Amino acid sequence: MGWMTNETGLDKCQANYVPLTPLSHLQRAAGVFADQTAVVYGAHRASYRQYHARVSQLASALANIGVEPGQVVATLIPNITAQIESSFGVPACGAVLNTINTRLDPDTIAYIFDHGEAKVALVDTQFLPAVEAALGIMKGTNPLIIEVCDPEVDFSASDRYPEYEDFIATGDPNYQWLMPHDEWESLALNYTSGTTGRPKGVVYHHRGAYLMTMGTPVSWRMTMKPVFMAVVPLFHCNGWNHTWMMPLLGGTVVGCRDISAKDIYDSIAVEGVSHFGGAPIVLNMIINAKDTDRRHFDHVVEVFTAGAPPAPATLAGIGKLGFNVTQVYGLTETYGHVVECLWNSEWDNITKEEQSSIKARQGVAMPMMETTTVVDKNCKQIPMDGTTQGEIVMRGNSVMKGYFKNPEATAKAFENGYFHSEDIAVQHADGMMQIADRMKDIIISGGENISSIEVEGAIMGHPAVSLCAVVAQPDEKWGEVPCAFVELLPGQSTNETDLISFVRGKLAGFKTPKRVIFQELPKTSTGKIQKFELRVIAKTA
Repeated sequence: MGWMTNETGLDKCQANYVPLTPLSHLQRAAGVFADQTAVVYGAHRASYRQYHARVSQLASALANIGVEPGQVVATLIPNITAQIESSFGVPACGAVLNTINTRLDPDTIAYIFDHGEAKVALVDTQFLPAVEAALGIMKGTNPLIIEVCDPEVDFSASDRYPEYEDFIATGDPNYQWLMPHDEWESLALNYTSGTTGRPKGVVYHHRGAYLMTMGTPVSWRMTMKPVFMAVVPLFHCNGWNHTWMMPLLGGTVVGCRDISAKDIYDSIAVEGVSHFGGAPIVLNMIINAKDTDRRHFDHVVEVFTAGAPPAPATLAGIGKLGFNVTQVYGLTETYGHVVECLWNSEWDNITKEEQSSIKARQGVAMPMMETTTVVDKNCKQIPMDGTTQGEIVMRGNSVMKGYFKNPEATAKAFENGYFHSEDIAVQHADGMMQIADRMKDIIISGGENISSIEVEGAIMGHPAVSLCAVVAQPDEKWGEVPCAFVELLPGQSTNETDLISFVRGKLAGFKTPKRVIFQELPKTSTGKIQKFELRVIAKTA
């Protein structure tokens, strides 16, 4: 028997065990990096001392109005000061942060408010009409609304709700944060894009987010005091956890309300932005920027891209402009990116075209994960031959706790001890994974997931429509857009413009078909629509 069998007195205690949480990063930074610039947005500039104080005021103000630990506080805000501060301020009072997609329709917002049981919602003035419409159709108790009026845009406060700056002024800058007693406590609630109907609520724990913030700097080759631009919406996996990560490194978060090539170039040139993440559409935006929007800079900007596999031509084009792009992959259920296209120095000497093709692969596990691989239908490892297809599965600490109020979906997602992505991929000899297709007919448009079923349901509500199917159509700007194939009822008529207008009245704009093709739909003998045929037409017609 080894000496470790006798562990008397070797217990966890306050001195040797503290629950892991990203909140610790800002607590530390408030002292270690007190005078370093922490947040920049428009005219707003805050040091870490000031950032910590404002976050503390937000947490205190929420506690003062009755927000209790474990309750949900929602936000519908762009990547501006209030959204950045909410990343820490909401969990600092023990609450669970629910960042909601600002592009959603009122019905879906109402569902999320109801399902998550939001106690409070911080809402940017621009999105008040959608939120107020949602409040009118909610089934449960309406959340208390705090209005966020952005001084950088021409949206005057409605004066119908408490305003954010006035609200946090009621809080105590010396408020003592409620740190988690258990790192498994819930930190955030993020809703999926609803690719199979209603969105599912993905629950993050403090441990998973902490480890994301520790693993990402390794993969991103980060040094101290990076300048990070928040391009990825903070409603997407909490911005891939990057805002929680910045205080670890004494870095600066540069807010960004509306993404444009000019904003990105200006921030690189003026603020010295060194890192940002974005979907391939952002890369294309930079490549195709007008000469008047471009700015000179003399440092390499590191970019994480995800959301849809970028075209090799896109990667080749942006590489010439001073940006080094790394392809990453993940899902809402994995806190964002957990797979990276880890570069092999042996590829330095191959052609640029070959390099871009390799960079388009999703890659291998990042440091915070234990296993990411591709398996067959029996959950056995597939041959790593670059041809055989299987499902991407994952295991590690940066996997969600589960789906909120949905134990059946949670159990299904965690079968055989892995999280099942339902993304189809091949695996190369070096272990690199490359997405080949998707189990579900997901359309990824500008980094947003769109459910073909949801769009089909909206189209089927038109009185002239008999049958429809929606597939992805390649798009130079957005990567993919919805393309609808429609069969009309006998004796009925409509046209593309009218049908698109009809759907736009039911769904968010980005979910609306950009093209409608009227034809008989190909079907199997049992009546199942053969979407693979429609995809070919959408790509070539």
